[in-house]
Amino acid sequence: MQLSLNSFLPLSLRVRLRPIAFIAALLIAWQIAVSRSPVHILPGPSEVVGGIVDLIRHGLLLKYIVASLFRVTWGFLLAACLAIPIGLHVGWHRRAEMALNPLIQIFRPISPLAWIPIAILWLGVGDLSSIFLIFLGCFFPLLLTAINAVQNVPAVHANVARNFGLSPAAVVYRVLYPAVVPQLIVGLRITLGVAWLVVVAAEMIAVNSGLGFLIVDARNAGNRYDLVVAGMVIIGLIGLLLDLGMRSLERVKSLRWSYSED
Repeated sequence: MQLSLNSFLPLSLRVRLRPIAFIAALLIAWQIAVSRSPVHILPGPSEVVGGIVDLIRHGLLLKYIVASLFRVTWGFLLAACLAIPIGLHVGWHRRAEMALNPLIQIFRPISPLAWIPIAILWLGVGDLSSIFLIFLGCFFPLLLTAINAVQNVPAVHANVARNFGLSPAAVVYRVLYPAVVPQLIVGLRITLGVAWLVVVAAEMIAVNSGLGFLIVDARNAGNRYDLVVAGMVIIGLIGLLLDLGMRSLERVKSLRWSYSED
């Protein structure tokens, strides 16, 4: 009788180990492919780990991570604080949407990276220009998310609330807020990923620190592709952690309110 490893591990643990095993298999295949390649084009996992250790030893890794997170935090929060209230107001009032929708549709397709020359001209090379670019990258997605969330609330719910004598503030808190929060959380999660993408691109041009700058600087300073790939790996891992943090909000009971069509 043959016994496999699966017979000793519970199902829940096996499910959790599958992604780890898959990543480990990819790393092994990566290392084998690099070692057997006649031309050394891409560094292997061991070299990438060595690059990360080198960054830690010189005190640069934490410095660059903090710089990128600082810019993302401010740009994202500023966009959320402005876009969500404006979007809720525009979505709630039909005339406001008719007035602002043309401007929104004109500016929305413009890539935040297209604003880099103007950002540098207005704000110079530094944190402010990067925060401005992140703000632009987050503002319009959050604005449209808030508008659509309000418009998806059936009018009958607000009418019923008014018929029961609820004040406008009570209608917003007891009807509008429970209905739009789940959609806003999804929009915030997606937009945070956009912010992380924009900061890396902005740091390649508009600043002299951060993970985006690390990649460009490593490329220009002696073709240190181990540091280039190390920066890419760190960016991916931090992006994963940010997404997991936003997904955790979806499980908060007080934020899972919504309405039912029944």
